[in-house]
Amino acid sequence: MMTPALILASASPRRVALLQQIEVEFEQQVADIDETYQKGETAEEFVSRLSLEKAQAIREKNSREMAVLGADTIVVLAEQILGKPDDKQQAAEMLSLLSGTTHQVMTAVTLITQKETQTRLSISNVTFATLDKKLIEAYLETGESMDKAGGYAIQGVAGQFVSEMKGSYSGIMGLPLYETRSLLQAAGIRLLGS
Repeated sequence: MMTPALILASASPRRVALLQQIEVEFEQQVADIDETYQKGETAEEFVSRLSLEKAQAIREKNSREMAVLGADTIVVLAEQILGKPDDKQQAAEMLSLLSGTTHQVMTAVTLITQKETQTRLSISNVTFATLDKKLIEAYLETGESMDKAGGYAIQGVAGQFVSEMKGSYSGIMGLPLYETRSLLQAAGIRLLGS
């Protein structure tokens, strides 16, 4: 069986690094979509739609023989969706909200092939220690919080804020590898060990 070519529809270097871990051949293209929340959507519906729309946007620009993988990650606290902060002040507000609480990180991953479109959702629970204003300010100075859902990166400096985690570490980083591997394997895309 011929191995289909794969495109990762993401600008994220974290998703690139994660996808490389499962030793799949792919190219990266950036999907430019409107990421505005639509009234009435649940958090699960919102993140799944963005994942799908990213994959669809790249699919439209390429050969139909190409498989396209899209993903999106959001942070949810008490039904409030925290996306990527626009600036340091918004990042500080997000981190203050997350301080001393348990929140959910949702990552949806969508694979579009010639045959079908499939989406999988990974939901993890992350508990933060209490963060004082000085610690939040010091973290913001690292620059790590920008372009990250919820204003933090678990794989970076902010890993020290996490007192407990239940779920997928790679999903929290932005690409749940178990779900991604399952989608790719079902589509006949060559992976590590196959």
